[in-house]
Amino acid sequence: MYYAEIMLAKLRIFLLERGGQATAADGRHSDDELHLAAAALMVEAARLDGAFDEEERAHIGAILRQRFELDDESVAALIDAAVGAVDAIPEIYGFTRTIRDNFTHDERVAMMQMLWEVAYADGELHDYEASLLRQVAGLLYVTDQESGAARKRARERLGQ
Repeated sequence: MYYAEIMLAKLRIFLLERGGQATAADGRHSDDELHLAAAALMVEAARLDGAFDEEERAHIGAILRQRFELDDESVAALIDAAVGAVDAIPEIYGFTRTIRDNFTHDERVAMMQMLWEVAYADGELHDYEASLLRQVAGLLYVTDQESGAARKRARERLGQ
């Protein structure tokens, strides 16, 4: 839990005090910031249908573990911090800006696939989830066609 509190404190500084700007001389964000931005978007997508159950949490954990090569303890702390971040900072623009500015185009398309997987993790897509993902795709500069293809791959991966 201590790690989650540190991550949330870093995110608050990052979004509220630094306005999403990197502090590194090369203009890059830390891995923690990128991981947290991605996790927060996934948590937001999962929670939009009014529920965030263990199945969705486990699915987000599996995606984070695979994508960022994290251990179980780090994944649990990252999800806790992401939940706290979404509760504390309910605006997605800061999260999407971090991802847009620091991920390659292919990585942003892969992020859309991750988000679609989270949205479909409970077996159905809620209207609010679909709306959020359309908005996120635009903010990440992912085209409708690319997002649609990512959605199709996510459903295939989930066996739907």
